[in-house]
Amino acid sequence: MNTTTAPQAASEAPDASPRPHAGARSRLINIDNGGTLTDICVIDGEQVHRTKTLTTPHDLSQCLFDGLRKASAVVYGQEDLQALLLSTAAIRYSTTQGTNALVERKGPRLGVIVGDALTVDAVRGADGAAGLYDAVIGTRAVHLPAALDGGALEAAAVKAVGELAAGGANRLVVSFGGAQRREREAQVKRRLLRTFPPHLLGALPVLYASELVDDADDLRRTWTGLLNAFLHPAMERFLYSAEHKLKEASAQSPLLVFRNDGHAGRVAKTIAVQTYSSGPRGGMEGARVLARHYGLPRLLSMDVGGTTTDIGLVDANGVRAERRGRVEGVRTSFALCDVVSAGVGGSSIIRVEEGAVRVGPESVGSAPGPACFGLGGTNATITDAFLLGGLLDPASFFGGALKIDADRARAAIRAHVGDPLKLGDDEAVAAMEAAWVAKVADALRDYTAIDEHTTLAAFGGGGPFVACRVADAIGVRQVLIPGHAAVFSAYGIGFSDVGHSFTRQVADAQPATLSDAMAQMSTQAERTMFGEGAQPGEYRLEWTLEEALADGTTRAHALNGTAPPQGLRAGAALTLTLTAIKPMAQAHMRGRFGGEAQPAVVKATREVLLDGRRQALPLVRVEDQPRGVAVSRPGPAVLEEAFFTGRIDAGWTLHINAAGDILLARGTEA
Repeated sequence: MNTTTAPQAASEAPDASPRPHAGARSRLINIDNGGTLTDICVIDGEQVHRTKTLTTPHDLSQCLFDGLRKASAVVYGQEDLQALLLSTAAIRYSTTQGTNALVERKGPRLGVIVGDALTVDAVRGADGAAGLYDAVIGTRAVHLPAALDGGALEAAAVKAVGELAAGGANRLVVSFGGAQRREREAQVKRRLLRTFPPHLLGALPVLYASELVDDADDLRRTWTGLLNAFLHPAMERFLYSAEHKLKEASAQSPLLVFRNDGHAGRVAKTIAVQTYSSGPRGGMEGARVLARHYGLPRLLSMDVGGTTTDIGLVDANGVRAERRGRVEGVRTSFALCDVVSAGVGGSSIIRVEEGAVRVGPESVGSAPGPACFGLGGTNATITDAFLLGGLLDPASFFGGALKIDADRARAAIRAHVGDPLKLGDDEAVAAMEAAWVAKVADALRDYTAIDEHTTLAAFGGGGPFVACRVADAIGVRQVLIPGHAAVFSAYGIGFSDVGHSFTRQVADAQPATLSDAMAQMSTQAERTMFGEGAQPGEYRLEWTLEEALADGTTRAHALNGTAPPQGLRAGAALTLTLTAIKPMAQAHMRGRFGGEAQPAVVKATREVLLDGRRQALPLVRVEDQPRGVAVSRPGPAVLEEAFFTGRIDAGWTLHINAAGDILLARGTEA
């Protein structure tokens, strides 16, 4: 796939496409808003334009528009945001807003009203929940006993709201336990609406857990409600504001929010908690397509960003996911991608503690960033180490758009690693690399077993850095670096469709029961998809019946009509799920590995610290290679393109195929 990058980083002139005429909307824009950098991909048929910009955590709309303006300059040769937006059919966006809010515990002061068999202690005592409960709820919780009924229940609910408001709560969740939870919550809702009309400025927003999700598990349902209530306000403000600003800037298509379930939807149709960790899910969507395209049975991904390394797996079952995913370690009612975020990245703070080099989990982020950025940072990071070790070149880093300072990197490394351990500069750099590689490798091994069928996918801005060294550490003999590695999560979002899922508990699997539930759920899906601009016939419906097994796991049965599936366990709890999917235009992959390859073009060398000594290594720049031609080169060497750099160690061979994807093979494998 052809690629252009920011003008100062491109090896050829930008596309300089003409301004679009009315109705000529074919481009797709994908945006991955990360903690350190925001990545933008513009897909135009076979052409992919990409750029990056620093994330602005104080105002995420600033980096959104900074990135779009930079992308327009890549496409047209000069900045023209209006032209780009007028030519765009869809804008898909993933954000770390929710993830960051939870990590930093920055959100509303929640209050919770629980009732009947569900107690306050049970909610706090849910697996992995105590710390999060104390941070976001604390003492703002009231239990309404099952003995309360009628007017007594309503009066107690009104009193509870007053107590929680007086205790500082500015957003409430109501969740009752047991079979009558919907009816009891509905009764409380009717009374609270009469007593505290929502049009009054002092009215507290209230979320009723059973309205959010139909899940018989009281703790999962309650925590899903609490997490959504915590994430909703900030995401609502930012996303609606971003959508409004995009419309003012001439965007003709709605902003689509990419979610952790792999689908996208309009802001008004998005549930906040489902955006948790959606950026890493974008990378996994790309990994899923990579694995299928290249026939890889097990693709273990490491997406190395500034703050974290996000780890996931694609196998015969697709992207590894949990039917009841966890957020901050707490089980929820929604399916979520099983991606683990390890606290190690390009901006992770490296220092000496108790005589050993420690990496992360703290990060300097984009502000102030690594010491070498010259933005006020003084902590040492692996980015500083790779600069001082020669792997990174100040003239080409970040496409030449961000100047990095080796003297600042040296000062930080000496202060935090070299001097405490009485090491010279090169020894300190080597110690930092070894500790960083070890932490990434440990996280990969902790996530899954490594076997002879495992291929490592290395992407993100830091994924290719020392991918060979990481692969050696975990015993993997193949590393796949996608051609769009530096923006791969943004690129992966381009494989998503507009989709929404709906669930309902059913008493049994008899045709009459299923038919009744399906009719109601189909109506719900039709309304939701109408809000996405889709009419019946423009989207497909997928039905599954989930059976709870005795060991606590579940088994999903695909349904075709109302005929009950065979082999259901007697008395098992059953959940009917409907997923409505509207197909969207997507990116395309091409290219294969194998066959004849030319020697890679090498126009320069770079002096790099490797195995204790400085060596002049051949520099293989992706932009220097002939288009549409496969090339190869044995290591050691340096691999570089506009937004990433990697070291190819001895014993490894570099292969770049005609599509620009890169395979690193141990020995003679290719």
